[in-house]
This record gives sequence, C-alpha cells and structure tokens, in this order.
Amino acid sequence: MNQRRVYTRIIPATLLLVMLTWTSSCREQLEANPLSSYANETFWTSETNALLALTGVYRGSIQMSTVPSTSAEFGNTDWWSYHGLLLLDLATDNAYDRRGDNSALNQLTNGNLTATNGYLSNYWSSGYTRIARANYFIENVGRTPATADRIARMTAEARFVRACQYFYLSQSFGAVPLITRTLSAEEANVMTKATKEDVLKFATAEFTETAPQLLRAKDLPPADRGRATRQAALAFLGRAQLAANNFSGAATTYQTIIDLADNAIDPDFQGLFTGVNEASREIIFAVQYVKDLGPNAMQQHFFPNSSGGWSLVSPLGSLVESFDFADGTPFSFTDKRYNANDVFAGRDPRLRYSVLGNGQRFQNQPYVAHPDSARSGDQLTLSKQGTRTGFLIRKFSWEGQTGDLQNSGIDVPVIRYAEVLLSYLEARLESGGAINQVLLDQTINAVRGRATVNLPKITETDPVKLRPLLRRERRNELAFEGIRLWDLMRWKIAADVLKGDFYGAPFPNAKILRTKNATTKDPYSRWYVTSKAFRAGTDETWPIPLSEVNINRNLK
Repeated sequence: MNQRRVYTRIIPATLLLVMLTWTSSCREQLEANPLSSYANETFWTSETNALLALTGVYRGSIQMSTVPSTSAEFGNTDWWSYHGLLLLDLATDNAYDRRGDNSALNQLTNGNLTATNGYLSNYWSSGYTRIARANYFIENVGRTPATADRIARMTAEARFVRACQYFYLSQSFGAVPLITRTLSAEEANVMTKATKEDVLKFATAEFTETAPQLLRAKDLPPADRGRATRQAALAFLGRAQLAANNFSGAATTYQTIIDLADNAIDPDFQGLFTGVNEASREIIFAVQYVKDLGPNAMQQHFFPNSSGGWSLVSPLGSLVESFDFADGTPFSFTDKRYNANDVFAGRDPRLRYSVLGNGQRFQNQPYVAHPDSARSGDQLTLSKQGTRTGFLIRKFSWEGQTGDLQNSGIDVPVIRYAEVLLSYLEARLESGGAINQVLLDQTINAVRGRATVNLPKITETDPVKLRPLLRRERRNELAFEGIRLWDLMRWKIAADVLKGDFYGAPFPNAKILRTKNATTKDPYSRWYVTSKAFRAGTDETWPIPLSEVNINRNLK
C-alpha cells in the first residue's frame, strides 16, 4: 500500500522556504533567487528569512518548484490558484468544461461524483499542505529576532491562511481532521475527523482573533500588496458566518468592513480582471501572480482557438440569460428587444465584459463560433478545440496578451468589496432586519451603479421578492470568480439548479444544431450542451479521497 501522507504532510524548513511567492511583498525576494536549503537551527535568525518562510505559507502548493515556471496548470492546485478557484464554475450552471461530460470538474455535480475524482485529491492535499506549513511557521517564527509587533503580525497572517483552508475544507468535505500543530508521521496516519461544525467554529474564531492584529487596507504599504489585511480576515469571517446561518453576526462583520471605509466600488468593472487595476480599493484579497517569475496560464485556457487558446471555459446559456436588459427588466426570449443574432444587445454591460459570443470581436478579429462556420477554428462542435456552448469566457481574458499565453501576471481576486456589499444585504435580509431604500443604495445599488455598469436602482424592499433579485445580482456580478458553487450549496438549492438539461447560445435557422434527441428541440433554437443529475443528500458534501481513506481508515 502506498503510504503517502497527504493531508498531514510534514513540511521541513528546506521545502517551506524555497517556494516561489505570489505575494507582492516578496517580489524582490523572487528576483534575488533565495537559497534552496536552510538549516532549521540557523534559519530563524532574521526577519527577512521569516518573511521568506511566510511566503511559503501563502504560496501553498502552487508551482512547488524553485525554478520559475510558465507551464499551465493541467489540474487544480488549490482554492487559491486560478485553476482551482475560477474553474470551479465549470461545476455549476454558469459554465461547461470543453473537455466534456467526463471531465472531473463536470463530474463534481452531474451525478457521477466518486471518491476517486482527481480534483478531490488535489484540493485535499493542497489544503493540508498549506495547513502544515502554517503550523510549522507558527511554531517557529517566535525565534526570529524581530519586534513583538512584527512577529504578532506574521503569526496572524499564518493563522489567517490556515483558517481559510479550514473554511474551504469544511464547506467542501464537511467533517475533516482539525490539525493545529506539526505531526509525526505516525500521528498523521491515525488522525480522526472533527465535525463540520467544529471545523467551521475554529476558522471563525481564528478570523475573529487575527483581524485586529492585521493591518488595515489603508495602512498596507504598496510593497506589501497581497498580504492579508484586517478586511480580508473580516471578509472571510463574514463568509464563515453566512455558512453557519449566523446572519446577524455576518451583518455586524460586514458593517465593520463598510465602516472602516478603506474599500470602495471601482467605477471600472472590466479593469478589475485584466491586470490594469490590481491595486483597486475594491479588491480585498487576491492571488498575486508575476509574469516570468510566478505567472499563471489563464490566457492559455481562456482564449479562443483563433488567438492560440484552448477555449476551456464555455459559459452556459442559463448564465447569459440571467443578465437583465439594460433598463433593469429581466431577460426574456419573448421580449421584443431580444435579438437572436446579438444576444448582448441592450443588456447589462457586465454580460459583454464577462462573456464572449459569436460575432463579437476579440483581439481585433471577429470571433466566429456559429455551428455552420466549418472554416472557423472556433466553430461550435463536439470535436474542435473551441466552445461547446457558443460562448467563451471574456472575464480575465486580457486582449493585450501576446506571445506566451502561459505567462500571465494577472492577479485573481479572491474577495472583492462588491461581494461584501451583496453579502451584507443578504445577511440583513435573512436575519429579518428592515430593508429600506437607504440600505439598497448602500449595497446592491452601489454595485449596479458603478460607472461602467450603470443599471437602474433596485427599489424592492419586500424580502421575499428581493431575495431572487439579490441572488441573481450576486450570480452576475461574481460570475467565474469561483463562488457560485458555494452559494448554491449554502442556499440549499444545488439539487434543484444542477438538475436537468443545459443549453448554450441560440442559433435560429442553423443547419447544424445539436438537440438532446430527435424529438426534443429547444423552442429558442439553442445548442443542447449537457444534462445534470445532482444527487440531493449526497453531492452537497464531497467524499474524502479514496487514496486518503486507504491510508487512514479513520477518515472513512
């Protein structure tokens, strides 16, 4: 039997300290090519070394190499990699994986999830790798000859990173081992599980305790961009409280972030995702990437075939249909403003910023995805390396990228202020608090009112009628940011939403149009994509990877 110890991987200082960084605070260290090995007895002799170790905690398992690499992620590495975070939307009603129904991401929610799914092992091992590094750091950083305040801040950052992993693990796997110290190999193989509730309580307490020890966003030096702030800890605390249905507590937490007044909605929606505005006050916490040194390959995965990309993310028609018309009325195929030849016309501007469709331009050339366009490499088919829905992701696709598409320095937002405002409104709504226009203008209308979106205000104050409006706003604003699956799970509607037939773009009068079968044709001439059969009571919680259960039967 293979005795891998994945979830309790003991990380020695040698490996911990040589990770490539994704925090801006350590970009100079990246360029300095830190030594590849250290003796633990002599390492903790300077604050510079301690910051190198902290970089390893942040970095986790992303690109576990001492050599700069520009290779694409072919499998997710963790919840803070572009592949592990953003591509989770492929398991939802937002998008479809071009690789087909047998893709491990599709199988997370289409009724075929098993304990051998490779993505489960990746999330599990990367989460516990980062936890092991955080534990090791927390146990040793006190030996550093630095001021008490500096050590307290570095410790708080490591605790924040660890708490984030436990938040993700609890939300995905439920009951998991709760490890807060470095373990021996023997201990690692016999650990037992804590309840989901206890794991979430631990994360909640850690976020609460570390927030005051972290710098506020306004006090964070530009060179430290990427390190955790007080707002980042509070934002994750709010997520944990929403997950626990502690809506009054979440409302208080989000109100605290708002009252700090360090963050704001950025007027430029598109610029938040193309690398041109990464220091925006709207971005509370983001994965930092550095071209040539610690890059990502988003452009390789997202770009159209005609631009050298792999067309991996195909937005589903249900997402496109979720965006309102520009006057704020819900989209409808029967509305006289609907244009089958340009479904983006007269719609919420965020649709055009987020999704690429047939007939639009990309890198100064037309994107041709029509199923009858046999000469186009982007033709909608079941075989070409192109879209499987008639749409592609535009969000995060920077048209200025040339050359190596696997060498992008675009950061990936983990939490934005827009989510904070929408979550605050949700917490107030679900806690039974009064809903008035002042609250709506402070939250959902601030998000909808940014200059490049400028949608009409929401005026609905009836909680029952407001709830679907808020959930749709959250879906549209945060599309492809890796939060949709979590929302569906905590709202307890995944079994309803992720069941049935899913379609792509409409192509009226197309000679080639995929249908579910000979007798089932979509009334709007949409391309049939797939069917899901999410299993209520089963698929809400991921099974612990079989490879881990085989090592430690306590995990069964």
